[in-house]
Amino acid sequence: RSHLLQKAPSTGCSISRCCHQLSRSVGESNPAPLFLGPTVTLSQPDEGLNDVQEMIKTEKPHPERRLRGVLEELSSGCFRFVTLTNKDQSLSARTRLDRERLKSCMRELESMGQQAKILRSQVKKNTMRDKLKLVQNFLQKLRFLADEPQHSIPDIFIWMMSNGKRIAYARIPSKDILYSIVDEETGKDCAKVKTVFLRLPGKRGFGPAGWTVQAKMEIYLWLGLTKQRKDFLSGLPCGFEEKKASQGLGLQAFPPISLLYTKKQVFQLRAHMYQARSLFAADSSGLSDPFARVFFITQGQCTEVLNETLCPTWDQLLVFDNVELYGEAHEMRDDPPIIVIEIYDQDTVGKADFMGRTFAKPVVKMSDEDYGPPRFPPQLEYYQIYRGNSTAGDLLAAFELLQIGPAGKSDLPPIDGPTDMEQGPILPVPLGIRPVLSKYRVEILFWGLRDLKRVNLAQVDRPRVDIECAGKGVQSALIQNYKKNPNFSTLVKWFEVDLPENELLHPPLNIRVVDCRAFGRYTLVGSHAVSSLRRFIHRPPDKKSQHWNTAGTSRADSLDCVWPPSRGPYYRPPGEIVINMEPEVPIKKMETMVKLEAVSIRASEEEKEKKKKKKKGGGEEIEEEEPDESMLDWWSKYFASIETMKEVGAGQGGRGHGVQPMGEFTLPEIKLDDSPMKGSKGQAKTKEKVKAPKEDKKKKQQQPPEAPEKKSKQKIDELKVYNKELEMEFDSFADWLHTFSLFRGKIGDNDDTTTEEERTVGRFKGSMCVYKVPLPDDITKEAGYDPNFGMFQGIPSNDPINVLVRVYIVRATDLHPADINGKADPYIAIKLGKTDIKDKENYISKQLNPIFGKSFDIEATFPMESMLMVAVYDWDLVGSDDLIGETKIDLENRYYSKHRATCGISQTYSTHGYNTWRDPGKPTQILAKLCREGKVDGPHYGPGGRVKVANRVFTGPREMEDENGQKKQTDEHLALAVLRHWEEIPRVGCKLVPEHVETRPLLNPDKPGIEQGRLEMWVDMFPMDMPAPGPAIDISPRKPKRYELRVIVWNTDEVILEDDDFFTGEKSSDIFVRGWLKGQQEDKQDTDVHYHSLTGEGNFNWRYIFPFDYLMAEEKIVISKKESMFSWDETEYKIPARLTLQVWDADHFSADDFLGAIELDLNRFPRGAKTAKQCSMDMVTNEGDLPLVSIFKQKRVKGWWPFVARNENDELELTGKVEAELHLLTAEEAEKSPAGLARNEPDPLEKPNRPDTSFIWFLNPLKSIRYFIWHTYRWLLLKLLLLLLVLLLVGLFLYSMPGYLVKKLLGA
Repeated sequence: RSHLLQKAPSTGCSISRCCHQLSRSVGESNPAPLFLGPTVTLSQPDEGLNDVQEMIKTEKPHPERRLRGVLEELSSGCFRFVTLTNKDQSLSARTRLDRERLKSCMRELESMGQQAKILRSQVKKNTMRDKLKLVQNFLQKLRFLADEPQHSIPDIFIWMMSNGKRIAYARIPSKDILYSIVDEETGKDCAKVKTVFLRLPGKRGFGPAGWTVQAKMEIYLWLGLTKQRKDFLSGLPCGFEEKKASQGLGLQAFPPISLLYTKKQVFQLRAHMYQARSLFAADSSGLSDPFARVFFITQGQCTEVLNETLCPTWDQLLVFDNVELYGEAHEMRDDPPIIVIEIYDQDTVGKADFMGRTFAKPVVKMSDEDYGPPRFPPQLEYYQIYRGNSTAGDLLAAFELLQIGPAGKSDLPPIDGPTDMEQGPILPVPLGIRPVLSKYRVEILFWGLRDLKRVNLAQVDRPRVDIECAGKGVQSALIQNYKKNPNFSTLVKWFEVDLPENELLHPPLNIRVVDCRAFGRYTLVGSHAVSSLRRFIHRPPDKKSQHWNTAGTSRADSLDCVWPPSRGPYYRPPGEIVINMEPEVPIKKMETMVKLEAVSIRASEEEKEKKKKKKKGGGEEIEEEEPDESMLDWWSKYFASIETMKEVGAGQGGRGHGVQPMGEFTLPEIKLDDSPMKGSKGQAKTKEKVKAPKEDKKKKQQQPPEAPEKKSKQKIDELKVYNKELEMEFDSFADWLHTFSLFRGKIGDNDDTTTEEERTVGRFKGSMCVYKVPLPDDITKEAGYDPNFGMFQGIPSNDPINVLVRVYIVRATDLHPADINGKADPYIAIKLGKTDIKDKENYISKQLNPIFGKSFDIEATFPMESMLMVAVYDWDLVGSDDLIGETKIDLENRYYSKHRATCGISQTYSTHGYNTWRDPGKPTQILAKLCREGKVDGPHYGPGGRVKVANRVFTGPREMEDENGQKKQTDEHLALAVLRHWEEIPRVGCKLVPEHVETRPLLNPDKPGIEQGRLEMWVDMFPMDMPAPGPAIDISPRKPKRYELRVIVWNTDEVILEDDDFFTGEKSSDIFVRGWLKGQQEDKQDTDVHYHSLTGEGNFNWRYIFPFDYLMAEEKIVISKKESMFSWDETEYKIPARLTLQVWDADHFSADDFLGAIELDLNRFPRGAKTAKQCSMDMVTNEGDLPLVSIFKQKRVKGWWPFVARNENDELELTGKVEAELHLLTAEEAEKSPAGLARNEPDPLEKPNRPDTSFIWFLNPLKSIRYFIWHTYRWLLLKLLLLLLVLLLVGLFLYSMPGYLVKKLLGA
């Protein structure tokens, strides 16, 4: 510390501050360090997570328990940190940064502790991988928190000098070697002998050149306060003597100059180098010539060089004799030095290329210990090889450090002699450590190559595929002309290889594609390493198993399409399993019935009968109508399916609500005792509903409206709407044909930045099957077994085939804006082989959620034209159109898949109407073909609507209606029922693709990884050599229908009075009513004014006429208008159908006053009250409890509705009532019976009979005076008049009295 202060006086302030802070941090008085706190919790989860990942990798049981333990440690560590720092709040002299950072750390760790606690309870076997990712995020956050933002103490640099030049260095963070008397706060490397690797300084230290180690050094470091210096040798291995400097030189006697170790232990290190896998491709051939260098203490040895492989199996034992280690024996056993293993690529010219490095710790055996289980012989382990910061393969090896006792090497376990004397004395890995090998046969299915890019500017013309695994391999046939036919002529080849019994130790399989050029030259095109062979291993079926599915799952790995077993009430292992396809009413049958979601014709007839009964019994209760077949189209089906998808997504309540996602069939687990209860409940409910009297209406309203919803769902046949790609649902259609991406041969050192897309040079299509030889006889002796195809029996021919591809584009959602106005003008572009379709003229203006509703027919030849590209472009008036996003679909895998993705299986079979069967083959033909190909017994159609396939019996309806409504017998429904549950069939069963719409993400190559929108679509494929399919389904967007809404405002009542009379102060209002349809505010219409209403009553007899375009399915009004005067074309808007009526008070010299309004949703609004008295504000506030009507069904509605407005307290209050009549007509009807606006011809309305109060005082003053004064104040006026007369009489009397008296007195 003093040295730093002397050397850097200019920074003395900051240094002294940090030293002061340091003294607080590690002093005895302060148990909670400021910036070392987070490291308390860091080491534990780090080790714990490594344990969990190792357990998953080696498939040890219960990794979830270990993860729960890690989370427990993490949460307790977080809370301990918080409690420690809370005690420490009183300390002053912290900078503001320290205080704020401490608060931030406390806040973060407290929330992390709580999250870890919650997460611990959520860790289950099936959710473990997701939770593991979250815990790794915690670790990243902890690492970030543990890093001090303002480093207080400088780091330590160690330089290696030669002739005064600095040739290599190591940098050690000071926080790692900081000492504290509290163990948890000590730096992780403090007072420990650590191995340090020196690297090149400056720019030379970056990139591949800097990855090689310049020197390895073992060093002991300690950094602490001067007062703690007595502890600085505490971590050294015991058994040393200190050599101190003499006092005379003026130096301190502390620390010692050197240490002299008297105790030393002699060891032998055995490095069992078995295999490396997935190494870095260092040569241009896409392979390497790898060898390994092993360094331990001061010794180093190399393995042999294996040529041209990325998965070398060295099977070599390297022995390091007489390794001297210093210190106590127990220290050696607990913490042995690390071993450094480096992998190099041997080049004929120049020095070897560095390929990667890994570290290992040996298992130590002291001389007094036995060489036996559980620690010895050591197990082979995987060590991750690193090249710079990226991973570069794995090393499979074991290391043991054996102490040589007093008796010498004779006590050590013996070493077998070298096996191969030709290559020199190479020792093999001993038998106890080397894995047990068995002979396996690897069968390779060579199908074809796709999308091969140019190599060295030349096109690939004659490619070949080389397969290599554990030193053995096979080559495919040569493709003579890649452009004409990229498929292989010989499909299946095989080779035999010795592989370990333990599947985790299987080496990867390498696929290399080479191009055979002129003069016998071979150029590498690309390669792929199949890291795990597990999914391709075939296990023979277990003879003892009774249940069909256990035998079926034996081929699950190779077929990937055996559906999980469903143990319903019909589970009868040896005999037949009956599956009933039609919902039936009787309760007794519920006991043993498995309901499937096949909607039968008979079921819909029952629905109709029930509905009729309900209509009779319930009066107005149910207004649902059977949809008219002629009104339904494909969009009806689509929207009904989306509703189902939303319901399923909302509660995942498939079982509870009777709604199941289409195609996702599961057998409900019906217990025999419960089912009668369920059945009786269901029946009781329906009976109650039929008999329900009017007083039970409220009860009905409280019941959840599940039953009616369910019924409306069953009226319309549905399809399956996937909110993801079809490939994700069906495992990329890799049930027997897999696609392997080929990557560029030599990986450049700058390839860390390149994306996988840029490195991809093509795709190899094929598969493989790995099995122990010999195969059981029952497989080879099966009927029709072809030895040329081995395990790939029954695969189709890979000759070119002509296919009609029908692409349906439904709509796009959430497109990325492409124009300045934040919108886009999208159109569809489709490319398949040489066919390029751009639907430019049908672009949709200013839409980010366009509905395309298009279908395109393309003729293609597989395999040359099998990659379908669907793109969405933005139309531009000037310049080239911009790509918004594109999606690619591999049609070939779909076409050949056993999931039958050529044309989706519909929910029901129909020969006419909106749900016409699309496939050229009928269900019976498809089923017969599947049974024939899968060698399944059946189908056998029996009486009473039964069909038997294998040991499964399906029952269902046999009647079908034709176009004329005539019923006829057919087996198609039965066959369809089997197809929709094909996964139930033993051995060959797999889920068939249902009629569907898939949602594909749109991606832009310029913005990799960022979704630019989603496209809803589907693809049908029909082979051209089969019967031609029917015309494409019409999915064009529905055209809005023209309607005219006539609204007659008859009267208003109880409108609040807004104005005060100028003369009399009396309240009145000059009422008029304004109305418009939402989205057409500029076309608003007003009635005339009812002047001077004193009671809130107004009489109008006034007609509004609102023409509009309406989409019945979406319940939206469609408005097309230009956004601005500069817009090129009109933009289409879809707005809910809502009518707004407002009541206003007209003013002559100021703005009109708004009094109240009501907005009616024309699809569901409360029925109008019959009289003004019955009209209340409840019609607005409690709308859900009232019977709702739709103008599109009722056509004509008349009644009273309330006007409401918000008062000063923001509460709704009643401000009036309006009597109105709504009359909806189609454009044709409106033309036939025209009506005039207001009270005009044709069909004029009567003039309202308004009372005399509605006049204007200044036009008729006498009338005004008569009404205002006389009507109101007549008695007062009469009294005043009488009083005036009396006063006049008295005045006259007083006036004439004196004269009259004088006359009398004078006697005149």
